[in-house]
Amino acid sequence: MIFDVDGTLLDTNYLQVVAWWRAMRDSGHDEVAMSALHRAIGIPSDGLVRHVTGGEDEAAVEAHSERFEPLREEVVAFPRAAELLRACADAGLTVVLATSAQPSDLDWMLPAIDADDAIAGVTTAGDVEAGKPEPDLLQTAVDQHGLDAERCVVVGDTVWDVEAARKAGLPCVGVLCGGIARAELEDAGATAVYEDPADLLAQLGDSPIGRLAG
Repeated sequence: MIFDVDGTLLDTNYLQVVAWWRAMRDSGHDEVAMSALHRAIGIPSDGLVRHVTGGEDEAAVEAHSERFEPLREEVVAFPRAAELLRACADAGLTVVLATSAQPSDLDWMLPAIDADDAIAGVTTAGDVEAGKPEPDLLQTAVDQHGLDAERCVVVGDTVWDVEAARKAGLPCVGVLCGGIARAELEDAGATAVYEDPADLLAQLGDSPIGRLAG
């Protein structure tokens, strides 16, 4: 099992949008709308800036880090997210997190998830050169943690997660709690879509994950 973090396990996407919107204005990109930023969440910082502005801007990346830092205190996990990870581990599945965040972000992400006992490992943007929607993060997670790619399922909340999984040759289960529509996730290639971690947990036995464990 490979789980995305932002928007999948942690309710951070809209906090990230606010931080990015403020950062864009700090760095002179007043034309970038919140809607464009929301649809870009999931792409690593440098790539997100290129995606919404068409160019490089390290000042915007730095401004986002500054703007997001005070919002970290408001980060919470989605209901039953930790239970979902533990249920997967209890079913004999190896649970790995793969996030576009930096290694230092694990200092606040992991305590917010509060399921260290179920997590076998974490792969971050610091482990790869190219982030989502490229497959590098997922392929590295498979290699780093000794996963069987033939028996792997990815869980994510954005089209970037689905696209990266498709490029890596892995099925992706989508969740709607990051704010992306069901149709968009399905059109991108999600094999199944659930409301949130609690919904996926409730239907785990009949999900692609349950079939994997069986």
